[in-house]
Amino acid sequence: MLIVLGIVFQYGIKAFGGAEVDFFPMLEVLGIVGLIMIVLEAALELELKREKLIPILKSFAIALIGLVASAYVAAIILKALIDGMTMQSALLYATPLSILSSAIIIPSVAGLSDYKKEFHIYESTFSDILGIMMFYFLTGRLNPAEDGGITGFTLNLILTIVISLIASYGIILIFQKIKSPVKLFLLIAVLLLLYGLGKKMHLSSLIIILIFGLVIANMKLFFQWKLERLLDLEKAKTIYHELHVITAETAFVVRTLFFVIFGITIVLSSLLSFKVALISILIIISIYVIRFGLLRLFLGKDISPQVFIAPRGLITVLLFYAIPAEAIIPGFEPGILLFVIIGTSLIMTGGMIRDKKGQDDELTSAQVEAAATAEVAHIMGATTDLSTIENSLNEDGEIYE
Repeated sequence: MLIVLGIVFQYGIKAFGGAEVDFFPMLEVLGIVGLIMIVLEAALELELKREKLIPILKSFAIALIGLVASAYVAAIILKALIDGMTMQSALLYATPLSILSSAIIIPSVAGLSDYKKEFHIYESTFSDILGIMMFYFLTGRLNPAEDGGITGFTLNLILTIVISLIASYGIILIFQKIKSPVKLFLLIAVLLLLYGLGKKMHLSSLIIILIFGLVIANMKLFFQWKLERLLDLEKAKTIYHELHVITAETAFVVRTLFFVIFGITIVLSSLLSFKVALISILIIISIYVIRFGLLRLFLGKDISPQVFIAPRGLITVLLFYAIPAEAIIPGFEPGILLFVIIGTSLIMTGGMIRDKKGQDDELTSAQVEAAATAEVAHIMGATTDLSTIENSLNEDGEIYE
């Protein structure tokens, strides 16, 4: 709906003879801020407990295998159907199309059961982080002078985690001492600064944001032994709750503006191309075939509506615009992005509506069954205690019939 609103604005501006505006700088800034807010919002939701280790590992495995498999299949499709695509450039273009959009998923799964909601929060967050790391790993390989290979990438990751932990402890310990009530936007500004410094140092900047969110959301886990004495738990909890609210609100505003501006920048004529439609449909089919197989393997038969929840969104667009100039392929139509984003979002919407309808039908059946049980109890002159009713029914086959 937001993208469509942007398209309407685009035609409104043209109809009234408005001058063309270059929205790309605004789109880039909004995308980066939105990315930070979304990852932080997701991290603040993640509770690291022993009993959640298996769900976290399953989510990580599904996100990682789904990302790599989807990117590889999409790259094969792009290489086969777009002139000038090498496998390396095809993988670079396919990576943004293979990342789940936590910007869309996290607000959309609020009505699901706790288990399914947590799975989607973990999975979409891991997909975001891993997808961004994979994208920048692939862009690094375009320049042999900066390409450190797998070893360099691993060392970079370890360094990022160490710096992230040190920065996270420092921020929490300093900010709990600040007496002024006006400090949360200062905290967000510090996080933006850390993100920017991380980019300059060629670190995985979003991991800094993710780890800070995990540390502040799980303070009792990270502040143990001697560190426990340094933490003022009540003040730190206040910072966490206030940050949670501000992050969610800011992420909502940024998401909204981003998708509207993205709609304004879309060239609709590209959607009329048969080639664009064919490539997009093949990529969408591959996404859901791979997802179905992974969910059946890791989660069993109860995979509705999870199998339908695989939308592409903000990160897909943001990373597409971050493709280096030397890797740009003129034959790639941006309409493919729009097609995949809208297609996966509509499939998710249909899946969620279908699941909700199924839940309502089950609830109605349960209500009918409860009413029938109560009626039997009334006829028998028995108590409405369910265990008593069940025993009575089992003892007398005729009454059970």
